[in-house]
Amino acid sequence: MTRLQQEIVAEARRWIGTPYVHQASCRGNGCDCLGLIRGVWRAVLGGEPAQVPAYTADWSEAAGAERLWEAARQHLIERPVSAARPGDVLLFRMQGGAVAKHLGFLCQTDPSPAFVHAYSGHGVVENSLSAPWARRIVACFAFPERIN
Repeated sequence: MTRLQQEIVAEARRWIGTPYVHQASCRGNGCDCLGLIRGVWRAVLGGEPAQVPAYTADWSEAAGAERLWEAARQHLIERPVSAARPGDVLLFRMQGGAVAKHLGFLCQTDPSPAFVHAYSGHGVVENSLSAPWARRIVACFAFPERIN
């Protein structure tokens, strides 16, 4: 792993145990899945690339708009899901035909894949990237490299 990947994985794991709070992004106090990505970005890269507008739990569903996917493409580097590496952001479609609106960090690939995510009712947890989860992945993104 690169140094950046190691930092992303370590920071994501620091968030484990943070309660699930819709629209929040504060390690230890609360976050949702987007808030986890935002918080890790701040810790590893600095200021966020854009302000996130308020959103409801069912945002973008009525219009069927892939807003989260579009935003990820603006600020992250898309790569094939088959090329996912630790530290990458995974985008999940939780139900067939629904918009993709769940995020997590791939934290390990060997000996068995695992990811960290903020999950409603559970908070930030590290789960096995089991077949049911893996089937839901629709896209993979890397954080941009630092500009020093």
